[in-house]
Amino acid sequence: MTQTLFHQTKKQNLLIFLFVLSSFSPIFAQFSRQDSLRGTLSAVRSCYDVTFYDLKLKVIPTSQTIEGSNTIYYRATTDFKKMQVDLFANMQIVNVFQNDKPLKFTREGNATFINFDNVQKRNKKYSIKIDYRGKPQIARNPPWDGGFSWKKDPTGKDWIVVSCEGTGASLWFPNKDHLSDEPDSVKITCAVPKGLMCVSNGNLRNTKELKSDSAQLFTEYEWFVSYPINNYNISLNIADYAHFKDVYTAQDGEKLDLDYYVLKPNLEKAKTHFQQVKPMLACYEKLFGKYPFWKDGYALVETPYWGMEHQSAVAYGNNYRNNEYGFDFIIIHESGHEYFGNSLSCNDHAEMWIHESFTTYMEALYVECTQGYEKSVKYLEKQKTGIRNTEPLIGALGVNYPQPDSDIYYKGTWMLHTIRNVVNDDKVWFETLKGLTTKFKISNVSTEQIIQYFDEKTGKNLAPIFNMYLRTKQIPVLQYQVNVKPDNMIELRYRWKEITPTMPIKAGFGIQKYEVISPSTEWQTKIFQKVEGQEFKIATELFYVKTEKL
Repeated sequence: MTQTLFHQTKKQNLLIFLFVLSSFSPIFAQFSRQDSLRGTLSAVRSCYDVTFYDLKLKVIPTSQTIEGSNTIYYRATTDFKKMQVDLFANMQIVNVFQNDKPLKFTREGNATFINFDNVQKRNKKYSIKIDYRGKPQIARNPPWDGGFSWKKDPTGKDWIVVSCEGTGASLWFPNKDHLSDEPDSVKITCAVPKGLMCVSNGNLRNTKELKSDSAQLFTEYEWFVSYPINNYNISLNIADYAHFKDVYTAQDGEKLDLDYYVLKPNLEKAKTHFQQVKPMLACYEKLFGKYPFWKDGYALVETPYWGMEHQSAVAYGNNYRNNEYGFDFIIIHESGHEYFGNSLSCNDHAEMWIHESFTTYMEALYVECTQGYEKSVKYLEKQKTGIRNTEPLIGALGVNYPQPDSDIYYKGTWMLHTIRNVVNDDKVWFETLKGLTTKFKISNVSTEQIIQYFDEKTGKNLAPIFNMYLRTKQIPVLQYQVNVKPDNMIELRYRWKEITPTMPIKAGFGIQKYEVISPSTEWQTKIFQKVEGQEFKIATELFYVKTEKL
């Protein structure tokens, strides 16, 4: 396929741009003041850059409460005397200190505004300590809504976890709750009733028994995350866990620690079931490079909900079940987020397609890795039934826009599957994917940066195709006629029903026999040599398009 196939005239680009604008659904509805306070990088938020959280708390199951402090270390990006920190309104802020001196603060819903006596000078480093307590929001349907889950394990012991993607980590500790500002590292020190274990992100540095005047004794666990981390990835998992270890050896011989925390009755089952982790890591290493959080290790932690991509401590709750393809969907998907979502991260909830589309596509690539390309196409076809196409994949920026449905998963993965076949060069395609995770390793990225990178690496103008699938509800419709000609020839007449970005598609007699066609809105004709025993078809298993046979 030549590059001229992707050439766009100024007139074509203008028509497509106007179509994109006209295709937006009414997502830009009225958003509340609280939406803006959470989603917008206002002057009182952009004035500082978080460098470190020192989170210290106690979890008290009997009252379903927590109490503690978060010391926020930051660098001032401009001179200021007022900053915003986020904590849900139902949680109490007891004190705010800087250098042991109390600071005045006001609260407006989930936002807290802290006033300084002295100017915080640009490029200088500071810290504030916030003491807080309260009864955090309970997750009614985790992980799809955020909060604490106060459960019991099969033996009746406490099993407490937190999940907060979308809802925000400010439901349980004070922080700058915006995806664009990740702390460079985090320390999580959590005290839990004696007999329970607290598993958090990163590496366990210390455990100690706390002295207490009360009848209940507590054990304190200190964890340290040595990489930048999304706030919603910071998590607590508290239970009477059994712990076992394994080691993954990378292609270069380097060893990665694997840690597994499961309920004790599930220990032997987990030792067998989690053996699929190492082949998965090998596949992902081949496709996307080495596991990105090497120093912090990789962990699976059993939870009472389905799963979540908590960085270096992946939440697992799929009851040790493999799917019809022989693998555990939750392990493969949530671990894929270590690359897309945790390492390469978006800046705004409205661009969560970056996290979910690539990770869902990784499932199909894992099938391809282990069972071949045609099996992976079958896997994708099953996912296709989940596409709703009721909203564009990108929502309103700056207002903490919640993604409405599953299209950032399934429509997103089909967009990528389609673009792979538009590129039509697997060597270039996989080099581009691996380059993406390498160039933007442990960094935040926008939709525009991703599209620009794909254009540069593939040498093709993919932006109109990306924007059609991401920003509109348009699905290209290919109208076609098939006529049988003498001498075993097939005549195909075809065109796009409406204005569509210049995008090739394939037609013919199956994956191994397809040929590229380049539709426009004008009728075109192509002759194919008939393949005996094979049905002529449009490659709808390789492209997310609709067809109308006339």
